Amino acid sequence: MRSTLIGISALLLGAGAINLGLGLQASLLGLRANLEGFDVVLTGLIMSSFYAGFVGGSLFAPAVVNRVGHIRTFSAFASLASAAALCHAVIVEPITWMIFRAITGVCFAALCLVAESWLNERSTNLNRGALLSTYFVVILGATALGQMLLPVAPIGGYDLFVTVSVIISVALVPVVLTSTPTPVEIEHERLGLKRLYTVSPVGFIGCLGAGLTSGALWALGAVFAEKIGLMTEETAIFVATMIIGGLLTQWPLGKLSDYIDRRYVIVTISFGMVGVGLFFIEPSHLEGKWLYALGAIAGGLALPIYGLSIAHTNDFMETKDFVPASATLLMVYGVGATLGPFLATIFMLVMGPSGLFIYSAIICSTIGIFALYRISQRNPVPEDEAENFAMVPRTSQIAFELDPRSDEFEREHD
Repeated sequence: MRSTLIGISALLLGAGAINLGLGLQASLLGLRANLEGFDVVLTGLIMSSFYAGFVGGSLFAPAVVNRVGHIRTFSAFASLASAAALCHAVIVEPITWMIFRAITGVCFAALCLVAESWLNERSTNLNRGALLSTYFVVILGATALGQMLLPVAPIGGYDLFVTVSVIISVALVPVVLTSTPTPVEIEHERLGLKRLYTVSPVGFIGCLGAGLTSGALWALGAVFAEKIGLMTEETAIFVATMIIGGLLTQWPLGKLSDYIDRRYVIVTISFGMVGVGLFFIEPSHLEGKWLYALGAIAGGLALPIYGLSIAHTNDFMETKDFVPASATLLMVYGVGATLGPFLATIFMLVMGPSGLFIYSAIICSTIGIFALYRISQRNPVPEDEAENFAMVPRTSQIAFELDPRSDEFEREHD
């Protein structure tokens, strides 16, 4: 395993750098939009544009990679993402920011696809699960670390945008110079939405709800923090704790769902988010450490819903359908994440900053109620037939091929 990690270190460094830069950029744009006096709903639309671009990029990026190759694709989209970061500082205007943000989303989808294709090429039956977990930790850890760069320079200047551009540009170096063999052609099969919902209603609604919730929290967490009066350093810590909270709870909640009906775990964490939302109704009454703790709990409850929903769906799928089903559910998540920031800003416009968590509580309560209803309509999967949980990032369909439960894995190592 150690030699494998050394062999893919360039890819992990490149993926980490991309997420470091884009993690910083997401919070920076929310804070800068507020500083420029953009309406909160406009800010939501700007942040939603990233996920709209991500969904579009996920659809056509495989064809681009197959046509021009992995290295050229990575180079082109990393350069485009780097340029888009700088353009935000040059043209400070809502509509153009939406366009630049959508372009960034397209680039992120393509860059993840390329990086994960290489990781998949280097994986074996002995290390696939470990590689997937390592990659998951690297990208989320880098995203959290990106928040800590916010206090380095003034929000109203050029320096942070330049920093984002430099970080993304540097990500090119380890990937372009890697000696790892180029992966084979990328397949991009997906299952139909109707069939997916029929097979696993809870998995489908869970992924949609996870996108609606997580998309809003990650996009607007910094805006919420600033509007309740936190300084830039405190805002960075708050957003970072949300991300780290989601990273820390992913594995234990997933393993718990291997031993009990996953729907009960989804119900519990969904209603847990409702409780967190109630605490945020009057955030001004919360001291710093309690605010950070609640942020970590919110992230720890919201982030695992997606992975649990994927795992629940796969419990009802044949192994040959794991990757196509999960790829479609990633699109469902992306649609939810596209709508989430915009819908949440409407709540924030009416209710103030706490509207972000009230909105999240409403979405999660809907997930929980629907899961409870489905529990009454369908027996759980027998424990000996359920698949083991695996941490899968919300990045590209190739991540699902890394999943040891997939048919691609079985065929490769028969």
